[in-house]
Amino acid sequence: MATTRTATTRWEGNLTEGAGKVTLESSGLGTYDVSWPARSEEPNGKTSPEELIAAAHASCFSMAFSNGLNKAGTPPTSLDTRADVTFQPGEGITGIVITVRGVVPGISNDDFVAAAEAAKDGCPVSQALAGTTITLDAALA
Repeated sequence: MATTRTATTRWEGNLTEGAGKVTLESSGLGTYDVSWPARSEEPNGKTSPEELIAAAHASCFSMAFSNGLNKAGTPPTSLDTRADVTFQPGEGITGIVITVRGVVPGISNDDFVAAAEAAKDGCPVSQALAGTTITLDAALA
């Protein structure tokens, strides 16, 4: 069954001096401030599209990886995933680095890395971001 998730943003003002609020409508989890300075400089308590993409990518990758490991008969005890999305003003998103460390009984580090690569390629968020260079750093904890 297909699902749709929704977020909305209200923006006021121009790009550099304006500001907005992004609301996670589907979950109702909250409304978060966004601004150009928070995107292109320091966050100062605000979020950015890139941080939201990083959150989506880290969680999607973790789900895909966990599923792949389980299907291979080596379910993970834990996976700690970090996604770093780099934004360069004037260029856009220039790269994403996924770092994952896992506790997975009964698997070699080589098999862990291979499964992580498969999860990176199969993760729906990775597929949606296919125009961006996605780098993986995977190792057993």
